[in-house]
Amino acid sequence: MMLVAEKRSHPKFNVPNFGAKHRKRVRERWRKQRGIDNKKRIKKDFMGAEPNIGYGNPESLRGVRASGKRLKTVQNGKELEAIVQNEGADSYEFAIGHAVSKRKRAEIAKLAGNLGAKIVNNGRT
Repeated sequence: MMLVAEKRSHPKFNVPNFGAKHRKRVRERWRKQRGIDNKKRIKKDFMGAEPNIGYGNPESLRGVRASGKRLKTVQNGKELEAIVQNEGADSYEFAIGHAVSKRKRAEIAKLAGNLGAKIVNNGRT
């Protein structure tokens, strides 16, 4: 597997002119500019970069987390066991599905500890 350091970086793609910086109710996110006079839409350099296909990473690195592993969502202990037995615990990090109950979460976390798998969203239990 390639190193995550080889992933390309890109600038922040935020909506320009969305209001004052202190307005917390308007979150920073990207929306395509559609205004007739919008400078970002007509690609003026001073307005910053716009998302395009050139910023994409190689296919082998897409979906790879900063740790160098991919993320798999599991709903129960059987799924976790099957993935660990077939593909190994060292190639994935696991997230427990959001609809899983607190009791089942604890069971899955305990099983993951025994199998040597890492659960990334286990803070809720």
